[in-house]
Amino acid sequence: MSSRHETPQRILIDTDPGVDDSMAILFAFNSPEVKVEGLTTVFGNGGTETTTANALRLVEMAGRTDVPVARGAEQPLLRPFTGEGWRVHGRNGLGEVELPAPQVEPERRRAAQFIVDTVMANPGEITLVPLGPLTNIALAVSLEPGIAEQVQEVVLMGGAANGRGNASAVAEANIRNDPEAAHVVFQAPWRVTMVGLDVTRKVIMTPEYVDALAASGNPFTTFIGKITQHYMDFYRTYVGLDGFHVHDSSAVAYVIDPTLFETVALPVDVEIHSPHNFGLTSTDWRKRPGREPNVNVCVEVDSERLLELYRRRLQGMETLATEAAS
Repeated sequence: MSSRHETPQRILIDTDPGVDDSMAILFAFNSPEVKVEGLTTVFGNGGTETTTANALRLVEMAGRTDVPVARGAEQPLLRPFTGEGWRVHGRNGLGEVELPAPQVEPERRRAAQFIVDTVMANPGEITLVPLGPLTNIALAVSLEPGIAEQVQEVVLMGGAANGRGNASAVAEANIRNDPEAAHVVFQAPWRVTMVGLDVTRKVIMTPEYVDALAASGNPFTTFIGKITQHYMDFYRTYVGLDGFHVHDSSAVAYVIDPTLFETVALPVDVEIHSPHNFGLTSTDWRKRPGREPNVNVCVEVDSERLLELYRRRLQGMETLATEAAS
């Protein structure tokens, strides 16, 4: 496997756990190519109270209570939050698997301030990895525009360059949940890589894959085996797929090993005016003179190699988590 970093890439994950967020966070905690500097939480797959509690549960489960969790935005910038992520992820965001209340507390700063402080204290070293609606990221760059020059990269899970959505006919859920925030993030002067439905739909974890993962017998793969049952039931019923697409873990995989993906630099903006098509990531494939590309769009993925990477990392999870915390 090739990596662009000899030392771990320092990342800050903005997240709304969520089954697939949880899988991505555990993936990141146990990949030596990345060092998780913090989790910031946002509404999306549930309300922010739920997603924050789940993020705290995850740092406890992974033995990584040294990683701060900062509670973030409770609603979109300009719109009411009308998402129904609970239908996909369960009312508690974790596939209805009951877990004890977390024992650790969130960071005292809210997410946007935590993002600003972390980036400005570590110029050029932090990659932001948003896995949910982009509200916290938009608030952070509005609070301190200087972070755009200091962030190494923004690698986000969201969007659909081909125009086929999952939250509407044309919009992907994370972007549609706060299109104004996404517009801010896509237009800010930093490097953005979009890991969207164009590639995440090409990576599928089948029931057999999940069963083999769970059979590893460590607490983390067992947890994944449990929380994905509700998720797979949704996919069977509403998507007609025996398995599920790998959304958030694909964004983490890009940070770990970008050679898994083929990318194209393209001009991308977000539709915010249409009452029907808000959240569309409007992608100009024509590459017209005078319109500079602003987004590095993932268009192809080596799904087999990505799934093998995920399997190897999660099966070796307990050892890596202990080493990372020491």
